Amino acid sequence: MMDIVNERVVSFINSFASEDRDILQIIEKEAIDTMVPIIRKEMASFLKTFLPVINPMNILEVGTAIGYSAILMSDNVSPDCRITTIENYDKRIPIAKNNFRRAGKSHQITLLEGDATEILKTLDGEYDFIFMDAAKAQYINILPDILRLLKKGGVLITDNVLQEGEIVEPRFGIVRRNRTIYDRMREYLYAVTHSEELVSSVLPIGDGITLSYKK
Repeated sequence: MMDIVNERVVSFINSFASEDRDILQIIEKEAIDTMVPIIRKEMASFLKTFLPVINPMNILEVGTAIGYSAILMSDNVSPDCRITTIENYDKRIPIAKNNFRRAGKSHQITLLEGDATEILKTLDGEYDFIFMDAAKAQYINILPDILRLLKKGGVLITDNVLQEGEIVEPRFGIVRRNRTIYDRMREYLYAVTHSEELVSSVLPIGDGITLSYKK
């Protein structure tokens, strides 16, 4: 896994990260041991700082994995905040549910099982914060529903948008199997930064994020 910022700088930044409660540290270690991708330390630190500032009360997460980021978010918002998270990979769903139980968050976090492309179409609530960290090639396809569900004044963060730096390379320099993701991610970046509904920045945090505010 390559960092888009100098590795020594990233290590230096991460050396200042505050420790999470024990269960999050345990889940993080289990994710590393089983090679399950979770958000990077820089992204976790950003969320821990940013979420209390915007104080969301209704969060939507696209891409649960084993529940690490949902639990981390729940620890840094009001106890009255409700988090809805979507996961399609059936092997990770029971692990995530068990982790929510272990963390004492089953009452606060609701996991929806299935393809986000289909599930998002069935949702009709308004969310003041949406965190996207799922199949990167689907970002552009689900953006219309994400914009529909994001309330005015709400914030959208999309993770892993710089594809470990590959996004800046010419297309012919990309391995053929990665070109679909490359093309769709470039399309997504253009869409969110040129949307009439959003004000967006692309930031080199972790593997790159977009931070978008709905007008």
